[in-house]
Amino acid sequence: MNRKELPPFFNEFTSMDDNILGVGKGHKWVRGENTGEKAVVVLVRKKHGKSNLERKEIIPPKVDGMVTDVIEVGDLRLLSERTSMLRPAQPGISIGHYKISAGTFGAVVKDRNTGEVLILSNNHVLANLTDGNDERAKIGDPILQPGIFDGGAKDKAIIANLSRYVPLYRELAPSQCLIARYFEGCLNTCIQYLKPHYRVQVLRSSEKVNLVDCAVAKPVEANIIQNEILEIGLVAGIKEPELIMPVKKSGRSTGLTHSMVLAVDVTVKVFMTNREYGIFSDQIIAGPMSMPGDSGSLVLTDDNYVIGLLFAGSEQATIINRIQNVLDTLNIML
Repeated sequence: MNRKELPPFFNEFTSMDDNILGVGKGHKWVRGENTGEKAVVVLVRKKHGKSNLERKEIIPPKVDGMVTDVIEVGDLRLLSERTSMLRPAQPGISIGHYKISAGTFGAVVKDRNTGEVLILSNNHVLANLTDGNDERAKIGDPILQPGIFDGGAKDKAIIANLSRYVPLYRELAPSQCLIARYFEGCLNTCIQYLKPHYRVQVLRSSEKVNLVDCAVAKPVEANIIQNEILEIGLVAGIKEPELIMPVKKSGRSTGLTHSMVLAVDVTVKVFMTNREYGIFSDQIIAGPMSMPGDSGSLVLTDDNYVIGLLFAGSEQATIINRIQNVLDTLNIML
């Protein structure tokens, strides 16, 4: 196969400034609207105002009679980096409790009392969906980077140990009623003679509602992680979500994606297993921006202020914990 030649203007533009990454063909956009006019598209890491650029760094409005259009694309990397073992590891890549497949390293945070540095993600990523009484996870469990699904091995990939979590409550939970437990025991004693591989369980509706799906883990070494979120950079602070607010996230499965806030103060049922729901209140709903494996990603505004922690979604919507609820329940700070 013959190697394709570089497109016109590639060397001319990329030699102007390290901020310029590439060129292509496209349309001219003005104030978010497509004019339909053909343009030379210039890809840059970050857009800057003309007042912040030297004259030689300013992209001309036209090249060979065609208008130019500038698109900000950030730092472009091979996406496989997100599922590889990285040291120091950074938010936006694969991580997980040693019993789960993989989720996303959300952020580097600190304990409010001790200042101890911790890794933030979801309960179902770092603590295996535990309610605290089901033995699905315990404090001190190994956390792998990358997660098992991405090749992380318990003897080589341990990056942290589970420090604490907020329990996750199901809508249907095992009954604690003594009469129900006695009835359940009698049924199971009888049924073992007919169907030895079956078990009866009496369930009741849970009255507990979840605010968050979150947990933190303590790194095995201080220098094994870094603060910058992959393809996003450092967190600027915290903001309250607003309707139609543009947001973004950096996750293990779909990388850097964008959407907008569609609803706030939402109470919603979320599938936790094939048979169980969890009820979550005070949630944020954004448009589609994630896939399985992106759980645990921070959700931020365009100027890098955090609004929440992504934990669930579908092809039509993304469900996000309010970040202040996450910080308060875990007693941590960004």
